[in-house]
Amino acid sequence: MPKDLATAPGSGGDCPVQYGAICWRMHRGRVEVLLITSRDTGRWVIPKGWPMQGLSAAAAAGREAWEEAGVQGTPEEDGLGAFSYDKVLKPGDAVRCRVQVFALRVGGLKDKYPERRMRRRKWFDHEKAARKVAEPELRGLLMALPDLLDQPSAEADA
Repeated sequence: MPKDLATAPGSGGDCPVQYGAICWRMHRGRVEVLLITSRDTGRWVIPKGWPMQGLSAAAAAGREAWEEAGVQGTPEEDGLGAFSYDKVLKPGDAVRCRVQVFALRVGGLKDKYPERRMRRRKWFDHEKAARKVAEPELRGLLMALPDLLDQPSAEADA
């Protein structure tokens, strides 16, 4: 873990904070989300990582989206919400982390990006993306994404 690890307010210093990006686009009138696989287990996740010196929380989330998924775009400065998960540091050793999440409308995807050989990336309808992730709070954010973004959902198209 980084030495300058941020912690959640009121957490007593035991809940490291990370910053993540829900990378999204409109496709055929529906909100889609870009998920990536984790490097260790291959689970579907969003790009996320530790605070970065000199970058705002939103900018750090945007940097993670570039490094982990090749996403081009600027994240919204206002967060969408947060979720918790257990980050495995090594087998048998995990720490509970809180991820502050920012919306990032994808302006483009690059084929060459730092972690391209370590991860897969795939677009999902926001509801299917919610079913793919393991974290219940992230699932809730993904299900509510059209409302959070003030965009139409699948039901509005029906």
